Amino acid sequence: MNPTDALARISIVLSRTSHPGNIGSVARAMKTMGLTRLVLVAPRRFPDPEADTLASGASDILASARVVESLDEALADSVFSLAVSARSRELGPPPLLARQGAARLVAQAGEGAEVALVFGNETSGLSNAEVQRCHGAVMIAANPDFSSLNLAAAVQVLCYELRLAAHGDAPPVPARTTPFASPPATHQEQEGFYRHLEQVMVDSGFLDPAQPKRLMPKLRRLFGRAGLERDEVNILRGVLSAVQVWRK
Repeated sequence: MNPTDALARISIVLSRTSHPGNIGSVARAMKTMGLTRLVLVAPRRFPDPEADTLASGASDILASARVVESLDEALADSVFSLAVSARSRELGPPPLLARQGAARLVAQAGEGAEVALVFGNETSGLSNAEVQRCHGAVMIAANPDFSSLNLAAAVQVLCYELRLAAHGDAPPVPARTTPFASPPATHQEQEGFYRHLEQVMVDSGFLDPAQPKRLMPKLRRLFGRAGLERDEVNILRGVLSAVQVWRK
C-alpha cells in the first residue's frame, strides 16, 4: 500500500460549517498530515477571506475543496464512511476509537476504495440522520467531563491517526537541518581531545598520573554520551589551550 495514495482517497467532509475560519484551520490541519481532499456540505460562508487567512499556507486545499448541498451528495462516491461523534447514539453500532476508525479507513483506501470521514457543525455536531447515513461512527477519547473539541482540533487528531495508520506507525520525519550542526567528530579528533584534556588535568594537578583511578574512563563515557560534533571538539580544545596559556 502506498501511504500517499491511501491518504489521497480519504475525504474530510465538513457538514454545515458556520464559521469560515474553522474551514481554513481544518485545511491547515489536513495539509500538515498529508490529506488533500476537503468536501464542504452547505457551508454558511465559503469562500471567505478569513478561511484563506487561517489556512496559513494550505490555500491549495481550499482552492480544490468541493462544495455540495447535501451529505448524500458528499458521500455519493464513497464506499465506506465514518461519522465523528462525541456521544453514543441509540441506533447504530458503538463508535470506534479514533485509532481504530483511522485504521479501518486507511485499510479500505489502501485497497483503492473512496472513503470519507464526516464532521458536523461546530455548535450541534452531526444530527442522528447524518450519522445514520454513514457506515459507522468514530470518537476521540477525550475527557468525558469536557469532551467538546474545536472543529479544527478534532480534525487534526483524526488526521494524525490517519497518517500513523497509513505509514504503519512510522511516518517520515524531516531531516535534521539546524544551521548550527557540524559533522560528528572523527575517532582521531576525539582521541586528540582526550589526550589534550588529560595533559591539562595533569599539568593543573587535577589528575595524578600515578593514581589516575577511573577519571579518564568516566570522562570518556560522559563525552561519548554527548555524541561530540567536530565544532564542539574544537571549542573544547580551544578552552583547554586557553587554560594552558593562562598557566604559563
